[in-house]
Order: sequence, then structure tokens, then C-alpha cells
Amino acid sequence: MPRLLFLLLLFPLLAIGEPQPRTGLVLSGGAARGIAHIGVLKALEEHHIRIDAIAGTSMGAVIGGLYAAGYSVEALEELALTLDWEQVLSDDPPREDIPFRRKQDDRDFLVKRKLSFRDDGSLGLPLGVIQGQNLALLLERLLVHISDTRDFDRLPIPFRAVATDIANDQKVVFRSGHLPQVIRASMSIPAVFAPVEVDGRLLVDGGMVDNIPMDVAREMGVDRLIVVDIGSPLVPREQLLTVVDVLNQSITMMTRRNSEEQLATLRTEDLLVQPMLAGYGSTDFGRAEQLIDAGYRAASALEARLADMRSPNAGNPALALARSSEPKSPLITAVHIENDSKVGNAVVRRHIRQAIGEPLDLQQLQKDMGTLYGLDYFDRVEYRVVQGTLGNTLVVTTRDKRSGTDYLRLGINLSDDFRGDSAFNIGASYRKNGINELGAEWLTRLQLGDQQELFSEFYQPLDAGSRWFVAPNVIAEARNLEALQNHDPIAEYRLQRYGYALNVGRQIANNGEVRFGIGQSWGEADVRIGDPESPDFSFQEGYYQLLYSFDTLDNVDFPQEGEDIGIGLRQYEPSLGSDERFRQWEINLDKAFSDGVNTLIVGGRYGRTLNDAEVVTSSFQLGGARQLSGFRQDALSGQNISLARLIYLRRMTPRSFLPLDFPLYLGASLERGRAWNNDNEYDSGQINAGSLFIGYQTPLGPLNFSYGLNDESERALYMNLGRSF
Repeated sequence: MPRLLFLLLLFPLLAIGEPQPRTGLVLSGGAARGIAHIGVLKALEEHHIRIDAIAGTSMGAVIGGLYAAGYSVEALEELALTLDWEQVLSDDPPREDIPFRRKQDDRDFLVKRKLSFRDDGSLGLPLGVIQGQNLALLLERLLVHISDTRDFDRLPIPFRAVATDIANDQKVVFRSGHLPQVIRASMSIPAVFAPVEVDGRLLVDGGMVDNIPMDVAREMGVDRLIVVDIGSPLVPREQLLTVVDVLNQSITMMTRRNSEEQLATLRTEDLLVQPMLAGYGSTDFGRAEQLIDAGYRAASALEARLADMRSPNAGNPALALARSSEPKSPLITAVHIENDSKVGNAVVRRHIRQAIGEPLDLQQLQKDMGTLYGLDYFDRVEYRVVQGTLGNTLVVTTRDKRSGTDYLRLGINLSDDFRGDSAFNIGASYRKNGINELGAEWLTRLQLGDQQELFSEFYQPLDAGSRWFVAPNVIAEARNLEALQNHDPIAEYRLQRYGYALNVGRQIANNGEVRFGIGQSWGEADVRIGDPESPDFSFQEGYYQLLYSFDTLDNVDFPQEGEDIGIGLRQYEPSLGSDERFRQWEINLDKAFSDGVNTLIVGGRYGRTLNDAEVVTSSFQLGGARQLSGFRQDALSGQNISLARLIYLRRMTPRSFLPLDFPLYLGASLERGRAWNNDNEYDSGQINAGSLFIGYQTPLGPLNFSYGLNDESERALYMNLGRSF
């Protein structure tokens, strides 16, 4: 009763006090320039400005949404400075998370980009250059603590995000929904990011219709606005040099037009903050520190106005609670799969390693999402946590690729020593995916040129996780092989081989596999150049083999870390149809160490032929850039080879923060190797070699210019378009 009397006495005093004006914050879109919003927020907090509502578009929706959800300015600043923006703004998972079978694709052909085809055979084109897979996963991870909040008025700060319905050019204002998905939709720049489908609508960047959503903020019941405009200005005519410049200018024209319409509604009580960003572009994510500082200085320069807007009661209990409480990972009581792709739900579920009854393991889940996306079956792979009466359900959503899941890759490989000797190969591979629910694949590869090949393999997983598999294949190949004496060719054979094999194997997580196989092949070796007295002959081979492959390289062409190991053992047996009984084994190893822009690669090859065998059909080949530099490509051949090498790389260009990153490298190598036959008629002896090279990662693959020499007085200039090492 005394407390009630006290409140009754206090009520009149509260009633006669003037209510504090409610302040709304409007954050505009502008891609990387939007990082300046963090600096503005920092200045507002220093001046004790209470924010009662936030409306944002595009990058403004990202910063505004995270801030409204409870992220502090310090946390946002750390995020902007430490994020791997190149990874976030791409679709490719880190290579360590990609399934091993997809890692093998890196070695087959040169061109990384692939053409996709639908089931009816039509060419499938994506709705955007970037699907936004990694960006969506990042937003899910950052906002998992409020994943069950659907009403944005229940966030620590009420929030609105703006998107555009591309089907009818209508503005879509999100007051509720799944916050990570809403933010992702708001920043889907047309043609750059694929649209996001929400409730049957196909949504793109809100900047197309309302880049500075002042009207949206006013509808939230605020009395005054703090408006942050970081939009890009129009580029002068003399700077419009490419089709990309014209496209960017067109988008800027649309956003500036609706921005000016909104800015025309400014009132005397509103505050406009326009950071000086003339020197910054929409892709300058690597200049986050300077962008934050520009936003901070622009807001701090309005100190007098900010002093007028300071609230005596600037605190926000809900926001303070969100920041003070330790984020807790929800306890997962069930996992539910929403899948409309070719592979079965069991395949998707098998890749999710979240334990039931344990807190959500975000780090492990991010890897699992990368592995699923790396299967190449899905347009997107997403997750969310749904709270129910029985606990928290982890919902994993996988959507079938609209553009199709059958892939054509084209390749070209060129090596020229600028002395009249060159090697040229063109090729293509076609991979048909999703033949059944376990994810069977049929890969066919064709190569024409100096080395010809037709290879076809059917890969059938035997369980949902593709741990065990069976892989029958057929192959037809032809290549030139030189018989040497004192490093000079005395004859050149054209070796043609046809065969088939059946392999059974076991995958080792995402890093490798072991295969055991049995096969037969047959062919002929004809003298192409040389002594016509040299005999032509045919041969039969029957064998069983054991293959081990392990690959943790972060980049197959210019690695910075990881290792690549390949071990092959093969036994030829007359009981399997072989002309001769002999054994062969080969080891390939490369291990990369990196210190910033400098990389050291240690590795080599070692191949042995045990027992007597026909030299032509049992030889390995060496020669070429970083394969005993100074010699022509595949100039040395022998039944036994050894190669040790040390390769140094230095990246010469700054790292890009977009997927289109084409770095330039300078490098050098030291090599030592030998080739010899078992009959002692040929032994090259130990050869020391070295090279200097320039490497460039092009859209088609690595392009290398090298100068090589060795202690056998061999010199060569190389131009290699293809594998680097």
C-alpha cells in the first residue's frame, strides 16, 4: 500500500513533464561506403544521442540491423576491420571445406568458370554474378542470438529494412520476418547479387526505390531524424570508360533520383550527415578504417546540433541488456531438412554434424554449410534456428539450382619454349550430377592436342555421406614419348593405350580418398620419328592398383598453405592379362608455407619401376618449367625419376576484396632431379636446375612466363597457360 500511494503521488509530476522527442536514424545504401555508418554511430554514442528507431537500405540495412539487434559500435568496427571481405563477397567456400571430389576438378582443366545445363539440355544462366551464399551464412552467424525474433519492433531498437520487388518495381518495407534474410534481400544489387525470394516475391536492393528511407522512419512514430547519406555521386563523362562504368552510373542515377526526393522532405528539426567520401568507391572494403573515420569526423563536425539533440535519458535498457548479456548458443533438440534438390534428404542430413542435445556449434556448422554448397547441387544452403514448445530446431534449407546441375568446363593448355618447340592441348569435361538420390555422377573428359585423352567415369556413392563409393571407368589416350641417349632423342614413339578399370574407394573427410582398383588396357607403340629399324609393337596390360590422394591446399595454382600428396602403387600381373609382371609406384608431394605475401613451396616427385619391363610403356616423364627447368616440356623420360624442388612466390599486387581477384606473382625455383632406366642404357645423372618466373592468375587460369636453365647447358624460355606446378 505505501508503494501504491507513492506512485499515485508521483504520477502528476510525471504527467506534467514534457516528453522527450523520439529520434529516428536513417542509414542509406552505398556498398562499401556504408562502412562509414559505423563512424557516425560512434559519434552519436559519444554525444549521448538515444536512437529510438532505425530504417536502413542495402549496406545501411546491414549496419542498422546489426546495431538494432544489439551489436556495439566497437563490435561493428572490429567486424569491418577483420572480415575476409573477399570470402564474404563470393560464393566459393574455403577450399578446405569443399568435398574432395570437387577439389579434383581443379586439376583436370584450366578454366575455372563452368557452364551449367538444366535437365532438358538448355543452358542455365544464374540470376546474379554472386549468389550471396557466404554473405547469407555470415548474417545467420552474426544474428543467431535473435533468430527467433520475427517482429522487428521487439528488437532492442525497432528496425525497418527496405527492398525492391523486381517483378513490379514496388517498395517492400520489412517490419517482420527472418532478419538475416531480410538484410540479405535489402542489399541484393541487381545483376551483382542474385535476388532473394521472400514470401513469393523476388527482391533486390532497396536502393532502386528508396535509398534513404526517411519516409519509412517517420512512419515508425519518431519526432526527428538523423539522416546519413553515403550515396555515390555521378561520375564525370571523362571517367566513363568501360561498360562497367556505364552500368554503375545507371544504378547511381536511379538511387540518386529517389534519394534527392527523400532529402527534399528534411525538416528543421532533422539532422543530415554527409561524410566526405569522394575518394572512396563502392568496392573499397579494404579501406574500412578510413571509411569509419570519415563517418566519425562528419558527425562530430555537427557537434552543436548533436548537443541540441542530446537526451537527458539517453540510455536504452533493452539495448544495454542485449550488450551486457553473454550471447548464448541455443541448445539444439532436433534437426529438420527442407530440401527440393536432386539428392535425398539423407545426403543433406549426413553432412550436418550438429549433435542433438548440445549447444549450436556455429564454427562447425559454417564448415558443414560450405561442404554442402561445394557439392554443386544447390542455389543456396541456409540454416535458421526455430524455437518451439519442445526446444530449438535447427532447420537446414537447400534449394535446387535454377540454372541446372550438369556442368561443362572448357580448357586450354599451352606451353612454348620460344625455340620452336611447343605443346598445345584443348579439352572439355561434362559432368552430369544427381543421377540418383545418393548423388551419383557421370564425368566425361576429352582432350585433343599433343596428349589426347577420352576418359569417362561413373561415380556411385554407396552411402548418404559418400564415404564409400564405386567408380568404373574407361579410357583411351595417346601421347608422344622420346627414347633418349645423352639427353638427345634418338626416336619418338606414339603410344596409344585403351583400357577400363573398376575402383572401390573411401573418402577421407574433405581432404582425400583411398582407391583400390583392378583394370586392363592394351595398345600399341609406333615409331613416329627416328630409326625406322626401331620396332613397332603392341602390348597387353592387366593390373591392380592402390591410390592415395590428400589435398589441403588453399589454392591449387598459387597456394599459400596446405599440402598435396599423391601416392600410387600398381602391380601388373599375367594372370590379369598382362604381358609382363612388374611393379610401379610414384609419389608426388607439395607443401606450402606462407608469411604474408611470401610463400615457400617444398616438394617433388619420385617414381620407380621394379623388375624388368618394356621401357616405352613403363616410363615416367620429366622436363619443363619447374620440372627440371631448362629442358623442353616432357623432354626426359625413364623408368625411374626423381625430382626435388624449392619454389618461392611473392604476391606483387594488393589483395582484392571482390571475387574478381587476379593477382600477379614473382617467383623463383631451385630443382634437382634424375631420370634412368633399369637396363642401365640410359641414366641422366643428377641434374641441377632453376628458374625465374612471373605468374598471373587470369580468368582462364594461371599464366606463367619463365626462364629456366640447368647444369647440362640447357636454356629455355617458357610460356605456360595452365597448371603452375
